[in-house]
Amino acid sequence: MARGKKKEVLTLEERLQAALVPENEQPYRVPENWCWVHLLDSFVNNTDSKKKVLQKEYLEKGTLAVVDQGQELVGGYTNNEAMAYGGELPVVIFGDHTRCIKYVDFLFAQGADGIKVLKPKSFFELKAFYFALQSIDIPNMGYRRHFPLFNQYAIPLPPLPEQHRIVDRIESLFAKLDEAKQKAQEALDSFETRKASVLHKAFNGELTAQWRKEHGVGREDWEKKRFDEVATIKSNLVNPADFPNFPHIAPDNIEKRTGILLEYHTVAEDGVTSGKHRFYPGQILYSKIRPYLSKVVVVDFDGLCSADMYPIEAKEDAKCLWYYMLSEEFLEQASSAGSRSVLPKINQKELSALTVNLPASGNEQNEIVRILDDFFAKEQQAKEATEEVLEQIDLIEKSILARAFRGELGTNDPTEENSLGLIKQTLSETIDNDNVLESITIERIEVKFVPKTIMEALAGGARLTPENLKSETSLQIDDFYAQLKELIDSGQIIESRMDGESYLEAAHADRQTEN
Repeated sequence: MARGKKKEVLTLEERLQAALVPENEQPYRVPENWCWVHLLDSFVNNTDSKKKVLQKEYLEKGTLAVVDQGQELVGGYTNNEAMAYGGELPVVIFGDHTRCIKYVDFLFAQGADGIKVLKPKSFFELKAFYFALQSIDIPNMGYRRHFPLFNQYAIPLPPLPEQHRIVDRIESLFAKLDEAKQKAQEALDSFETRKASVLHKAFNGELTAQWRKEHGVGREDWEKKRFDEVATIKSNLVNPADFPNFPHIAPDNIEKRTGILLEYHTVAEDGVTSGKHRFYPGQILYSKIRPYLSKVVVVDFDGLCSADMYPIEAKEDAKCLWYYMLSEEFLEQASSAGSRSVLPKINQKELSALTVNLPASGNEQNEIVRILDDFFAKEQQAKEATEEVLEQIDLIEKSILARAFRGELGTNDPTEENSLGLIKQTLSETIDNDNVLESITIERIEVKFVPKTIMEALAGGARLTPENLKSETSLQIDDFYAQLKELIDSGQIIESRMDGESYLEAAHADRQTEN
């Protein structure tokens, strides 16, 4: 956190010393005609807190693009041209929660939450500042705010001609990488489409049509049944203290839509105390929490799972039923069952009443599993290879940025005037324009985030999805949803839905949008 101290008059030398980073604090060596500047002294924060478009007000099309902290350059649109950003363009956008950095050179409106609009001072060429900011390794603090960390960082300042050369070289190198990245991303995006397609074919009979022909089996062998006709939903809560070394599985340990089990820990390591379901090898674990309905996995070991999950025992082939539960048909049924609210969760009666479309023949179910196992194994290998390509491209880009702002791209001219002259010129202009100057002394302090309660996370008008809200707290998933239900039932938190997503916010009449 920065603390300000006012002085009536500051000399040029005093302002220069405040902006520059002492040699013993400089992160690494740069060319002799470069200098280091405190990051907070390199830009002006031009965020307009009075003109921000709420996400629930986004349009799919409109006259004015909305730029927010999401991964995409444009988050949505608005027709309210009065919300247009009124400052000088271009600007650099920093996503406070996401750390996304964007270069914006078109008329736009600010997204409501977590956006900082930055304009570099005159000693920095804007695109050079944009790339230099990306070269800083700001740690990922989850969905917490990252802008408070800026007081810990410095930024290298090359001479202005070198800044232009760096930008040209980076853009030339990135253009080639962008082409490769686009092809890899298109391939990656197609995996979900192919997966949904093959699951659809599996459970409309198309995938095993040849098998039925070879075995003299008709399509009439298939029939729709209630979920509780093909599986038993177990409920056996136990005291976790009696099973400290058992694996503990929660919805967070299961990847959405893939059924892949992620890293997990023991009951003791997770420090769980509330009742958990005991599960056994061969059972299916299914999340009953509405935002996590696509999280379902088959286990081959004993363990305990969250009370917000159902251990399910299939009456025939567990893996075939598991594949069906990963299909879009089943997910759509589960999503529309009962209340459309994020709470309550899908209950046992609602799950039991869902329909399942499977062949009666165990042999055909086995054939479906064999085909899907083979298909998804190959798809997963291809997906991992594509993801590795994207990771390598990202690493190459980071390496280019790091080398660029170390003076290692072969573009620096050591005979050019030291960039100190740029800073002096900027500071001189400021002194000429102001009679009384204010100096901000940046104190390097450790930023510590205290875990928030649910209500604290929603303070200031925050509007979050259940998953993002959970990441803002230190609560275990069971405790989180138990407390969330109490707060919703008591009217302290209200829910809303937009584009199929649930959002939560504090139910205060005087709620204000956070700057």
